[in-house]
Amino acid sequence: MPELTRLWNRLNPLIYPYALIDILVVALIFFWLMEAIRGTRAVRLLWGVIILLTISLLLSTTLNQLVTLEWLLQNSIQPLLIAIPIIFQPELRRALETLGRTGSLFRFSFTSSTNPELLETVNIVSRAAAQLSKQGIGGLMVIERSMRLQEYADKGVLLDSRLAVPLILNIFYPNSPLHDMAVIIRDNRILAANVVLPLSEDIVGHRRYGTRHRAAKGITEQSDAITVVISEETGEISLVNDGRMVSYLNEARLRVLLARLLQVPLDGEDNS
Repeated sequence: MPELTRLWNRLNPLIYPYALIDILVVALIFFWLMEAIRGTRAVRLLWGVIILLTISLLLSTTLNQLVTLEWLLQNSIQPLLIAIPIIFQPELRRALETLGRTGSLFRFSFTSSTNPELLETVNIVSRAAAQLSKQGIGGLMVIERSMRLQEYADKGVLLDSRLAVPLILNIFYPNSPLHDMAVIIRDNRILAANVVLPLSEDIVGHRRYGTRHRAAKGITEQSDAITVVISEETGEISLVNDGRMVSYLNEARLRVLLARLLQVPLDGEDNS
């Protein structure tokens, strides 16, 4: 009996209601933070921090003889913890803004565009690119995928408008207020226009291209987005994915490539 009593005393705090509430609150906070950075570059940085902390913990508990390496890792943790808010500043700011909205703490989005919406996006982007090319108008369209581009959209002009060919043509029409920079497309809607994108430093083999093409390449190097860029000088249509550019496309070929990358069947075809 004394042994059972001691066991009960040890387990009692674990099943105490406050302990359950504590675990639930921590789980919700962790879940909210992961949702806030889901699909962003912060996820990769977070994994790097976790790996570094794990290595430091293993070394401190198992390999006490590696004094210099252990000292280096342990003294790197404190500066790293200070740097985390700076590194994750866009994600933390967006998470706090989301928290400030009424009821937004428990409103998470797990849905993505359906196949009909993706197919409509493919068709509209292809038609718009062909018409921009025909009229000699430059353009840059960014199709967001799993990695969210909100940090770039926030620096542009937020629209949240239904995707349509006339709207795209009006945005990129010369001398219109939004014709410079790029548009970001999310869930068959134009999320933002006049968006500044990071420029690619890798211009080997693409020296004849200008800033618009470097931006189209740059955003795909830092995310999983797909970009469609139309040259104002030549009308040439190019598609960029993962930093790789395919040029000299027409509407039909662009439509096929977009559908393949977005895994959307085209009129009875299987693009998987």
